[in-house]
Amino acid sequence: MSILWLKALHIFFMVAWMAGIFYLPRLFVYHAQTDIQAVRDQFKVMERKLWFFITPFALLTLIFGISLIYQYGTSWLASSGWLHLKLLLVALLYAYHFYLYHLVKVFARDENTHSSRFYRFLNEAPVLVLLAIVCLAVVKFI
Repeated sequence: MSILWLKALHIFFMVAWMAGIFYLPRLFVYHAQTDIQAVRDQFKVMERKLWFFITPFALLTLIFGISLIYQYGTSWLASSGWLHLKLLLVALLYAYHFYLYHLVKVFARDENTHSSRFYRFLNEAPVLVLLAIVCLAVVKFI
């Protein structure tokens, strides 16, 4: 597979993954705001299904990203300082992804202790990380 196809697939799956990463904490905001058990139960279903829907996109983003690094070679990897920082930020996004799963389970047990305001802040964090990742990948400073 050519590098351009690998890039296209990497970007496509990253965009699909990020769409879910941006929406899941928004569901948590609404979930934290309701006291109606039937509504909570509906949010539980939506949150669980969304997390399991976007997880394959996270995995495919990783697979195509690693494939790109492999295609470019180890000397390119060693000399690309911007990529080292990008990979660190990407690792943070994967940690965030699995933290969201932890929160899905907390909500499923009706054990949420955070306010909707907490989830609003949680919703905004990956946007800033993604901005930094895109800037590093396009501008390649560092």
